[in-house]
Amino acid sequence: MKNRLKVLRAERNWSQAELAGRLDVSRQAVNAIETGKHDPSLPLAFRIARLFDLPIEEIFDDGH
Repeated sequence: MKNRLKVLRAERNWSQAELAGRLDVSRQAVNAIETGKHDPSLPLAFRIARLFDLPIEEIFDDGH
């Protein structure tokens, strides 16, 4: 699944570790989501959307 997580994080000058701390996940989890190696769980996707104050579909694109 494509996502805008890296761009959104960079716009706020947050490191992967900072974002991970805000989401209560590991830095490795953030990296895996950003690179498309792992799709977040639905609860995590909602936490990400709330953190960036955006609808989920503006962050994640399933290609449809």
